Amino acid sequence: MSFGPPPSMYTQSALAAETDEKNRRRKWLLGVLVVVLVAALGTGGWLLWGGGGAGSTTSGKPLATGQGPLDVRETVEKKPASATGKMAFRFSVDDLSPGEEYRMPGMWATDKILAKGINKTVIGLRIGTDAVPGDEKWKLPLGGPICGYTRHVTNDNRTAVLYRANDRGGAYCNHVAFFDLDDGREVWSTDFPYSRFGDAKGLATGGEDQDTPSVTLVHGTVVVTWGGGTDAYSMKTGERIWETTSTGSCQDMGAAGGGALLVRQQCWHDGAALGSTDATTYKARKVDPKTGKVLWTYSAAKGIRDLNIPSAEPPVLAVQAGEIGISEMLSLNADGKTRAVIRLQNGTYVGECSFDDFLTTDDCPTIAVGDDQVFLRSKDSGELINSNWVIGFDLATGHTTKKFDSGPGSLLYPVRMSGDKLLAVRVTDQHVMPSGLVSLDPKAATETPYLYFDLPDEADLMTMTDYNDIVVQDGRIFFGVKKVDGPAKGRPKWVYLVLGIESMAVKQST
Repeated sequence: MSFGPPPSMYTQSALAAETDEKNRRRKWLLGVLVVVLVAALGTGGWLLWGGGGAGSTTSGKPLATGQGPLDVRETVEKKPASATGKMAFRFSVDDLSPGEEYRMPGMWATDKILAKGINKTVIGLRIGTDAVPGDEKWKLPLGGPICGYTRHVTNDNRTAVLYRANDRGGAYCNHVAFFDLDDGREVWSTDFPYSRFGDAKGLATGGEDQDTPSVTLVHGTVVVTWGGGTDAYSMKTGERIWETTSTGSCQDMGAAGGGALLVRQQCWHDGAALGSTDATTYKARKVDPKTGKVLWTYSAAKGIRDLNIPSAEPPVLAVQAGEIGISEMLSLNADGKTRAVIRLQNGTYVGECSFDDFLTTDDCPTIAVGDDQVFLRSKDSGELINSNWVIGFDLATGHTTKKFDSGPGSLLYPVRMSGDKLLAVRVTDQHVMPSGLVSLDPKAATETPYLYFDLPDEADLMTMTDYNDIVVQDGRIFFGVKKVDGPAKGRPKWVYLVLGIESMAVKQST
């Protein structure tokens, strides 16, 4: 196995044994692109589609107005010179053995690097390569497995992960590392407190009983919640600049960053009937990222089963009132009061937030907030031919605004805002039509194609947001798995880990 024996990844012995084989397999993508495309035209693999164009693409370099290097990145993507897509990057393995399993939390991209968390290591791979384990431009080894991450990245291409104290079973998740995505350099790392599961504060008696910590970024600050409180660290120095303590029966369980800081609190009520939904309630608190001062607190109604925060600025909450899925979106005003309630009408509209073991309160991959609207997708309609639509809701009134139909045979999924435009992925059925990255303009109600492409058959499931990361950055779209499993039995397994698409107009560097 290329990854080496779990839980440690990329052991020297494994890499040394495979160096010669990797050298034979390593190829520059451009050199094999023509061969791949010729085969694809007959087999339904990689296809080119859409109108041609000359010149090089313009990538997502522009920043939101007033942003600096320590702000969370809000880049604005521009329409490529050509909407014809080509493979920009591939990361795969071909020797997964039966029973092997690797967690791959976190994926981030810059203009030159695709970074991926894998077990107890973060790796950086140069975009423009057909990569396998061993092709890393850099590796950041951690003291233990990654146990928390944030999708946020600063304008100077830095982000943070949490990791366990060591790689033994039950080790505490109590370390945070802030690192540079371009070169893999650890800017700083430190440990933070931990608390036991439940409504009592104090040290955990074992790793399985530990409250799940979380990490997020806001201007100049890395923020960690750990159950018993919240700690904030300077991005520049790693110095702890403030801390808060959970009070009473409420604990800090997750935080949303970006343009502001909202801390999610979970509260327990001993007097409630056993199994009652009233036993647990939720709050969202706006906190000054410079001082830790609580600016306001929003208390969710009793009976709410879960609360996520798709956007901290403007503040938008996603709440679950029933047994399954998000039932309502709530927009709040500058004082933390309810501004509008958007009901998802028993699943007519769909909002999805991360539900894995990592506490990423603001990771809601198909909910996009911007231009004073929240954008959701509808449920799939049609039996033989799928279709859906993306629809906007006004944050001031809760009323619907613009609706974008996918058309028959395809599905639209919101990805993120790009200025005042919404970027969405169009996924088509059976490779009959190309899939694509499109820009939706809420003001003009128009759709502009950015990239047309077709994923290989083996990568069809990588468009599923529940099990994969989808990142759009610098004119490219990346699909990356969150976990990889070996085959149940039989021969070693070959599998894609990350695929990247860019415009055909991009010139390859030499």
